[in-house]
Amino acid sequence: MSNYEHRKSTVTLKIKRVDGTPLKNAEVVVRQTKHKFLFGCAEFSVVPFANDELQGKEKEKFETVFEKFLELFNFATLPFYWARFEPVKGKPDTIRLKKTAEWLLSKGCTVKGHPLCWHTLTAPWLLEMDNQQILFAQLERIRREVSEFAGLIDMWDVINEVVIMPIFNKYDNGITRICKELGRIRLVKEVFSAAIEANPDGIFLINDFNTSVAYEILIEGLLEAGVRIDAIGIQSHMHQGYWGVEKTQEILERFSRFNIPIHFTETTIISGNLMPPEIEDLNDYKVDEWPSTPEGEERQAMEAVMHYKTLFAHPMVKAITWWNFLDGGWLNAPAGFITKDGRVKPVYYELYKLIKGEWWIDKLTLVTDENGTANFSGYMGDYEISCQDRKTTFKLENKKEFIEITF
Repeated sequence: MSNYEHRKSTVTLKIKRVDGTPLKNAEVVVRQTKHKFLFGCAEFSVVPFANDELQGKEKEKFETVFEKFLELFNFATLPFYWARFEPVKGKPDTIRLKKTAEWLLSKGCTVKGHPLCWHTLTAPWLLEMDNQQILFAQLERIRREVSEFAGLIDMWDVINEVVIMPIFNKYDNGITRICKELGRIRLVKEVFSAAIEANPDGIFLINDFNTSVAYEILIEGLLEAGVRIDAIGIQSHMHQGYWGVEKTQEILERFSRFNIPIHFTETTIISGNLMPPEIEDLNDYKVDEWPSTPEGEERQAMEAVMHYKTLFAHPMVKAITWWNFLDGGWLNAPAGFITKDGRVKPVYYELYKLIKGEWWIDKLTLVTDENGTANFSGYMGDYEISCQDRKTTFKLENKKEFIEITF
């Protein structure tokens, strides 16, 4: 059985009346309302939904989808792919994304933007510029988004998949060009500096699918160059099969040596036939139909539970994001919690049993002693406490907590 003690607080509650006297021998009810750990998911259809762009049956469908989404998750990733966010120079999609972030925030979600710099889906109009102008445009773009969204989005994947950036030659693009000229370290240093300058209190990630030693060497070089990396993003797209506990733990051990929080930023486990093992770039696998199967759904649920337990047990892991909520997203894969026809898959219910069951306090009744104190242990996060018809809230953020409550 995994050890999750590092996720918990040992709590002493001291409860008193307004006049300062202890509330003796009183029954109080404690309920958890949110995890401190970031359990996240990407589902980009939230943008048209939050902007009231859907009608009729489509709108009804997504009302159900996002009700389910918010029952399970407290963290969401929004799309800032430059090619789609600003297809025409000077006309960014800021208003729609702001409204989406506001909606998610109002529902209790922490929001992350993805990504600020990437060689894929980057602005096509960069190719009309020389390298100096491309770099200037990229840094301006970062400053604009990070400052514009501060307070709504304070967490960003600053640069995506930089390990392959200078040797990426599938198609010409502005970011590969400047990475070739500047080198990885200098480019990463520039983009992180721009992000930090725009929001010094933000949380800024480097993100990659490459979990080889090349990513470790890159991080080492960046830290030596003085780059402030707030979290290391690791993608775990398992279209070709589940990594297994041993491989996952081996990756965790290698990257935890930096003593920087680890976020599993893009987790995919599919519920259909696996992608053939000989495919090197997952984007090369193109199919019209990729159905979810009953045996695939059982396998997906079982493997997802194993993966989450492995990650939650490791103290350096602070966030897990699933990619995506609905089937048929990236690569048309059956990677979601809900099928294309709206059926909720076993993986949803199994993870719900963990996140809102095993790792959650739904209702805990305590009785105070003669001094008005009561003790309990709970997963870190937000809580509500009630006594008769009075209610208040508190947070658990540390291993040991002493909390005074006045009713």
